[in-house]
Amino acid sequence: MDDKQPPSVTLTQIKDYQFDIHYAPDRPALLSDEPPPLGEGAGPSPSHLLLAAVGNCMSSSLYFALTKFKLDPKGLTTTASGEIGRNEAGRLRVLAIAVDIRMGAAAQGMERLDRVLMQFEQFCTVGESVRQGIPVTVSVFDGSGQKLK
Repeated sequence: MDDKQPPSVTLTQIKDYQFDIHYAPDRPALLSDEPPPLGEGAGPSPSHLLLAAVGNCMSSSLYFALTKFKLDPKGLTTTASGEIGRNEAGRLRVLAIAVDIRMGAAAQGMERLDRVLMQFEQFCTVGESVRQGIPVTVSVFDGSGQKLK
């Protein structure tokens, strides 16, 4: 992302709850839709997009921190899950987000991995911003399935 230009998206309604999300003039739009019974589920819902944004940012931040110390995760696979429930007013809200990041590489022999795991979340602009209003927990696993964080 260009630091000189603030991020911006334009949403154009296609029909009902379906919107084309335009984020760059030279890129195809992304279709979003609400799940049934409101929409048709033809694309990710706003909740899916929020989870994707937090999961993607956390993954990018971990990758950045690992490569800063010349560590190769051998690929990352991230699952971001949301807890949806009702607030005090009875309105549906995202109550919590859990992010699980799995590295392809084993942790054994990765120097400074402890330092990376202590600080990578601080580099995540989206996750740290969302965390101000929604609890976000992050877990990291290595290629052998060992939980590192």
